[in-house]
Amino acid sequence: MNDHEISFENLPNAVAFLINEVGDLKLLLIKENATVTIPSKKKPIGIDEVSKLIGKAKSTIYTLVRKRNIPCYKNGKKLYFFEDELLDWISNGKRKTMEELTFESEQYKKKNSGK
Repeated sequence: MNDHEISFENLPNAVAFLINEVGDLKLLLIKENATVTIPSKKKPIGIDEVSKLIGKAKSTIYTLVRKRNIPCYKNGKKLYFFEDELLDWISNGKRKTMEELTFESEQYKKKNSGK
């Protein structure tokens, strides 16, 4: 709709054009808002929430921080943590099952048996 002059005859076309434009703008806004939202796991949490999340006492968490065993951030005297980093930290400490160890040892034997 390049014709800027609206008359009674082309009013339905102008309204249809505006409805389409508003719909396109609405889709753009929805898409933009979807990419801007911050996931809840990226919000910093305090030591009390960490204690509840990982099931350890606050003193144990302070010890882990001092030994640099747990991911954290310090701003002034306050410690901050991110839930997704803590969950990754927990999952990295997974112990392998006997099945996994047996499978890996068999793979190692197959790989090194020809040498």
